[in-house]
Amino acid sequence: MKIKYNTNYPTVEDLRKRAKRRIPGFAFEYLDGGCNEDVNLKKNTSDIRKVELIPRYLDKYTGSDITTTLFGQKYDAPFGIAPVGLQGLIWPNSANILAKAATKHNIPFVLSTVSTSSIEEISNITEGRFWFQLYHPAQNDIRDKLLKRAGDSGCGVLVILCDVPTFGFRPRDIRNGLAMPPKMSLKNIFQIIGKPSWALNTLKHGQPNFASLVPYMPGGLNLKGLGQFMNDTFSGRLSEEKIAPIRDMWKGKLVLKGVASEEDAEKAVKLGLDGIIVSNHGGRQLDAGQSTIEPLKAIAPKYGDKITVMMDSGIRSGPDIARTLASGAEFTFMGRPFMYGVAALGEEGGNHTISVLKAQLRQVLEQVCCEKISDLRNHLAK
Repeated sequence: MKIKYNTNYPTVEDLRKRAKRRIPGFAFEYLDGGCNEDVNLKKNTSDIRKVELIPRYLDKYTGSDITTTLFGQKYDAPFGIAPVGLQGLIWPNSANILAKAATKHNIPFVLSTVSTSSIEEISNITEGRFWFQLYHPAQNDIRDKLLKRAGDSGCGVLVILCDVPTFGFRPRDIRNGLAMPPKMSLKNIFQIIGKPSWALNTLKHGQPNFASLVPYMPGGLNLKGLGQFMNDTFSGRLSEEKIAPIRDMWKGKLVLKGVASEEDAEKAVKLGLDGIIVSNHGGRQLDAGQSTIEPLKAIAPKYGDKITVMMDSGIRSGPDIARTLASGAEFTFMGRPFMYGVAALGEEGGNHTISVLKAQLRQVLEQVCCEKISDLRNHLAK
């Protein structure tokens, strides 16, 4: 197999360690941490790794193909880049870097409403081949404007988020006074001084902000005012009543992210949605909940023939992707691995991380003698 990545960092954990050395502590802790005591953050990955695959060495085997068709679009791999808020705080210009890499490698890139790059910027980079995740605003007027901008920009898949009815209780961020821009405590200033590469890149690209939301913000907001604007604008809880008009307005594919129960999967089917992403927001919202692989095992066999079932949260490697697909997901998404990659390697971080994950996944298929992604379920150890 031809290696096309930096061999000094052949795993996501290698990238994570380098990212920790290169970015301020408040930015790394925002990216790396979960909520409360990180119980579900850790359980997400550890439970995925309990899944075992069976190799069939004597089966007829002609080679492996990791390409995947999703919503009528053929992708080069069965994974995409999940939406991450405040990306520019973690590493300057990171959303643009990852969008370019996703386009080059022909995998989906999902832009968050609270990213630091705008809908229009990402549309230009991806030539309109991107997904958009909507945090449902309290005001329908802002919702409608965001949907129109996404549609006009060529976005074919809209992801609506249901697992943030309230902001997560994240002790690290509370201690760090995390805001956009970050609170300039003496502790945070010393952290920035100690990370000159991050500081210089931030100066080069300018102060990050919520780029897609700038048209709806009052001018001249201080930190307190910005926090109040976000609280007031995104205080709405998603419900069936709020999803129905979005289904009527949105002409492309519509996906519900944050599904963690069979009941919500059933409602998504009844509402006429095209897909669901089984997710617990990367362990950042509910520490007392299940890991994502557990509801996936129940939801996929029951609803997989009625709606496209995908998963994110806890996936950190090619073998993790294979385990998740074997457990019933048709497609997977990851957020942290790609942000570790960009924080570790800058402009090359997106290409590197995608290449590593492709190589790892292809090796798993070759090792178990699985010719295509959809056949991975036949290798699941019962």
